[in-house]
Amino acid sequence: MASMHIEDRVTTVDGPASDARDERIREVVRVLLAELGEDPSREGLVKTPDRVAKAFRFLTSGYDQDIDEVINDAMFTVDYNEMVIVKDIDFYSLCEHHLLPFFGRCHVAYIPSDKVIGLSKLARLVEVFSRRLQVQERLTNQIAETIAAKLNPLGVAVVVEARHLCMLMRGVEKQNSMALTSAMRGVFRSDARTRMEFLDLLHLGSGQEHVHAAERRPHAASGHGTARAESIREVFDRRATPPDGMDRRPEM
Repeated sequence: MASMHIEDRVTTVDGPASDARDERIREVVRVLLAELGEDPSREGLVKTPDRVAKAFRFLTSGYDQDIDEVINDAMFTVDYNEMVIVKDIDFYSLCEHHLLPFFGRCHVAYIPSDKVIGLSKLARLVEVFSRRLQVQERLTNQIAETIAAKLNPLGVAVVVEARHLCMLMRGVEKQNSMALTSAMRGVFRSDARTRMEFLDLLHLGSGQEHVHAAERRPHAASGHGTARAESIREVFDRRATPPDGMDRRPEM
């Protein structure tokens, strides 16, 4: 399974170095307020530089997290090779182009080869990579590549739906715009049947977690299918069929 370089950690220690960094951020905010025509010393703004420094430390805390420590050995050998999905994982991130938030939901699926991971760790991985300066495309790939590298599953699928304030409150100001990105690895990319099973399961019910067993197959499409589900399917239907020779999900 092809993989990209995954930056597991950017070290930032607490202590004098961290304090110095926060003071530099506070000074930058004071300068910014002054350049905007404000008085940084007035009552409503005097503590703003400190608040902004603390906020950005939290919003970019993903840089300081070690992937192995986040997973914390929560991988287990289990005789299970059907689909595992955790959907509707809320996330908030910062667009690296404007430092404005983008936020939404992430859906993660994988098919184990010999190991499974604690379900909450999938949500933790989404947090690690979303709490950085990001673009949605890279965020989607980083989540998928990390799961692929750590679990070596038969396949990984990640779909991210997000609203970007840089499009809603400035620029084109399109209030109903939604960005949809995906990363498909292994059998999710090579096998259309597996890919469509995943997309169908994303829109069954409203539960936070879904573990799909062999005997539970998706029902045939009915009148309550949503336009949102159809739009996602259309995106993947337009993808080219992968070349022969790629790994395909084994018949069960």
